[in-house]
This record gives sequence, C-alpha cells and structure tokens, in this order.
Amino acid sequence: MNDESYDVRIWEIMKRKGRKPTVRWVVGGVLPPFRRTFSTVPLADGFRSKLMVATNRGEPFSLTDGLPLSWEREAPGPPEPTPEAPTWYRHALKYCDMKWPHAAANSRSGIAEALAVVTAALIHEDQSDAPEPQTLRDALYGWAFNPPKRAQEPTPEIAHAIDWIEDASVSLADVAKPAVIRQALDAVALTMEGKKAATSTFSRKRAILYNALEYAVELELLDANPVDKVKRARPTYQEAVDRRVVASPSQVRRILAEVKKSRPALVAFFGCLYFAALRPAEAVRLRPENCHLPKRGWGYLELTGSSPRAGSAWTDSGNTHDDRSLKHRSEKEVRTVPIPPELVALLRWHLDTFERSKDGRVFRSVRGGPLSESLYGHVWSEARAVALSEAVAATPLAERPYDLRHGGVSLWLNAGVGAPEVAERAGHSVNVLLRVYAKCIDGQAHVANQRIQDALERMVDPEPVEPTDAEGEAEPGESDEPG
Repeated sequence: MNDESYDVRIWEIMKRKGRKPTVRWVVGGVLPPFRRTFSTVPLADGFRSKLMVATNRGEPFSLTDGLPLSWEREAPGPPEPTPEAPTWYRHALKYCDMKWPHAAANSRSGIAEALAVVTAALIHEDQSDAPEPQTLRDALYGWAFNPPKRAQEPTPEIAHAIDWIEDASVSLADVAKPAVIRQALDAVALTMEGKKAATSTFSRKRAILYNALEYAVELELLDANPVDKVKRARPTYQEAVDRRVVASPSQVRRILAEVKKSRPALVAFFGCLYFAALRPAEAVRLRPENCHLPKRGWGYLELTGSSPRAGSAWTDSGNTHDDRSLKHRSEKEVRTVPIPPELVALLRWHLDTFERSKDGRVFRSVRGGPLSESLYGHVWSEARAVALSEAVAATPLAERPYDLRHGGVSLWLNAGVGAPEVAERAGHSVNVLLRVYAKCIDGQAHVANQRIQDALERMVDPEPVEPTDAEGEAEPGESDEPG
C-alpha cells in the first residue's frame, strides 16, 4: 500500500485561552488530523510555514507521521491516544466511519445524533473553557460524526469545540466502569432540553451505544460490553397505534375536499396514504409506470422503493431525499397494492392534470423536485382545521398525514380482510400488524357484549333443593363443602 500522498491541507493555528498553540494538518484526506503543540505562537507559526513550503514545492507527505518525506524524521510531539487506549471520542469516530458506507441516510443521522449525545456526556470533570452546549452539539453532530463534513476544514468555533472534546473525552477503558456507562445511559434517556425522551428515542439511542461498544469488543479494546453489567429499568415501548388518530372514510373525504380547494395537486397524494395505506415516503417515490389504472374497477400500484427525507448532509447523492428499497425488504423486491376505483379515479385525474417532477415522479414540489414533508404537512394541517369542527380538530384525529395510513389499515381490518392479506398490502409482517393495530379493530366489543348478555339470559340459577330425611341434614357447624 502507498504510504505517501500529495493531498495536504494545513489548517489555521489553534489558539485557545490557557492552552498551548496547536498546528493541525490533514494528509491524504485521512482524519483525524495530525497535531503538533508548541510553547509559543511563533514556534507554531514557524512549523506551519515549513509545512506550507513543502506543500508549495509539491513534496509528498507520509501518511504515517504526516511529515514531508524529505524531512529527517523528527521526534514526535505530545503523544496522541494510542490504538490500545483510545478515548471514547476517538473510538466513536472509528465506529461512525465503519457504519457510514452501508447505512441509510436517516440511519446515519440517527447514529450521529446518538454518538453526539453520549460523547458530550462522557467527559472529564473540571473542564474549563468549555464551548456552549449548542456549539458542541453542532461540532459533534454536524461535523465530527459526518465523515464527508469532517473532510472539510471546520469553522473556528467548531474547531475550538473539537479541540476541547479531544482533551475532555474520557478513555474507552473508563467507559467500562459502571458509573460511567450509567452516565451514558442517563444521557440518551433525555432530550437536548433535559426532558425525558420518548421511549422509542431512548431505545434507538441505547441500541447505537450498545452497538458502538460491541464494536470495541470486536476490536479487542474491551473484554465485554459494559452495558450488560448495568441494571437499569427500560421504559415500556408502546408500539400500538392510538385509535383516536383513526379517521372515518367520511372524515377523510371532507378533509380531501378542502385540500382540493387549496392545493389540488396534493389530493391524490393524500388519497394514496389512505386508500392504499402507503407510507408517505413510498408515495413520494411513486412514478407513472408504477400506477396501473383501468378505466373501470380496481387498479393496483407496484411499489419498488421509498424516498424518505433525510437531509442533504446525510445522503450520498447530496439530495434531501434518500432513494432506497422498501422498508424491511430487499433492494429489488416489489410490493403490489390493489387500489379501489375511488383512488384510481384520483390518480387518473392527477396524471392528466399536473406535471411530473423533474425526475419523473407523480408528485412534485413547487419547484419541481421531490415532494417535501414540510409542504404536504402544512397543507394537510390547514385543510384539517377547516374540514373538522373545532372540538374534533382539537383531538389527535388524523393529526398527521401518516395517520391516513393508520386509518386505511384499520379500515381493512375492520372490514374483515384477513390479517395476512392486510399485512402484505401494508408492507408489515402479520405479527407487527396485529401488535400495532390491535387497538384499532372496532366492532368486536359489541359482539363480545352481546354474547355475554345472551349467556347471562340463558343461564338461570336452579331452584334450591331441600335435603331429604334420607339424605340427612347437616349438623350445626358442619359444612357441605369437601374438607
């Protein structure tokens, strides 16, 4: 393997109050950067100038120590944490880099968020010159744990925060201590505002922390995962859909009528969420060739993928939406969803009336790109407020566009469609379907009540039978019950 590179970027000298000036530079795009600390700014500036001269001459630099190959090997500066004893921050960087190439955009963002929360919590005590919490979060979430961003020179504020966390981060060996790992678990249980996090958020972040420590075990940096040693009550995670969000067909149609008045190009989009129970990301990905729309009767949609919004900082393409396979399905797997004549008519009308997006999608944003969550969420909120009474609008009923999918699946189940068929159309497993939508199946209580009532009316207590002389009477104090 080639151990040299001509790709060298030299950063500005890091000057921090109460700390010695530090020169940092990157060779071959490999991060974290090389560092040299000096007692005075002139000494640091002199060393940086030598690096600049070698760069301007086009000299190759070593990927091992970061110095020009023409230089005699110098004694290294202050030692960095070694691979045998890294800090938590350095290990978290390595874990992030390992996960990034194979993770979906939203997963990348989730990993960065969890690692940022944990890293900010796992620091030595009595740290002076600490950055503002929001600046530290921006440095960790938006730069350190985003490899493409990390390849760019940070702003002075971000650089200061990163330099601070380099010194403040506890060692990975310390994380193995029960008190420290409990500190990390407490951090993922709270929001940035210090409030209790949702159970789903806690579970997701805890899983990332656990996986990062499993990676340390894999690298033989830890003997065992320290999370297993800490007994901490896990919050109960309620997956079931709140039945209060499920709207009736007439309520959905009233809201769609208001959408048609204000933003007619979105009526068919919301129709796909309800009548076909699509996830919003699946409807965003829909193309005309996926729509089979006969003039009469039922049609069907062939779903080949989804386009969840993740943000351009987390996608490989730099687009805000991440085109990927269907949820929990392989890359080339297709899901077929039959659609009723009402949705067939809506889609036929939409395709005849409105333009496609720039890349050929059925639904588009105002500027022609993929339909954005902020746009359709705002339109739905306004139409819902007009279509529903004030009292109903104050409830969770169809509060979010995603609740249309819940309404569609609940409608199918209550219509008596078998769970395997509903699960296939909705893209669930049967187990998940019944667990999530168990509380949304209506009509069963009435049937159960009637059966109980019938039983109560049929079962009449028999007349008491007086004991005969032959049978004998029980003596006082004796019981007829077996002893």
